[in-house]
Amino acid sequence: MRLYLSSERLGERAGALLAMLNGTKVAVIANGYDSGAALAREVYRAELYDPLAEFRALGLDADEIDLRAHFGDAQSLRERLAPYHLAWVMGGNSFVLRRAMKQSGFDSIIRERLAADTIAYGGYAAGAVVAGPTLRGLELMDDPFELPDFYDEQLIWTGLGLTPFAIVPHFRSAHPEAASAEKVVSYMRARRTRYRALSDGEVIVATGSLERLAS
Repeated sequence: MRLYLSSERLGERAGALLAMLNGTKVAVIANGYDSGAALAREVYRAELYDPLAEFRALGLDADEIDLRAHFGDAQSLRERLAPYHLAWVMGGNSFVLRRAMKQSGFDSIIRERLAADTIAYGGYAAGAVVAGPTLRGLELMDDPFELPDFYDEQLIWTGLGLTPFAIVPHFRSAHPEAASAEKVVSYMRARRTRYRALSDGEVIVATGSLERLAS
């Protein structure tokens, strides 16, 4: 299993991400931001951060895939993802993102592809959070009842289970959610939940059974 899990954007080890890829095609998934207006998302990408441009600057061929286009039709998503070598999952609301993964079948597809070692999974913030076994405690950071159009109401508290520990991003960072991250860490400590807290810039890099924290 090849994983690259970052607190914020690509973090400081993009070279480690490039080294784990078996090809250049990147599927960018941004459904964690589905509650935001389309115009606001366009302004964000134009003025602050464009992941497609960032990957293209690294020599990769990046496209955005909207999981909403595959709600209730996992086979179409399986076919859409087939050519890609990396699924890069952006931040936003972890609960919204997890719902999108469930409704589109992405959660099952990515596990299958990772087990077959035909794709790598990368992501930051919410994209890293959902890789863990649970989202319990993340309600202190993200609103679990945020519900964009066409989303199921049912809450999903389980993550993808790609790591044996929960991931808390933005810990002790210059980020607006840093205070919330402290609360999540306190929650998990009190309940003896296995977790890793990441500061912005830090990443978890996993290839096969080898895992390391890089900053």
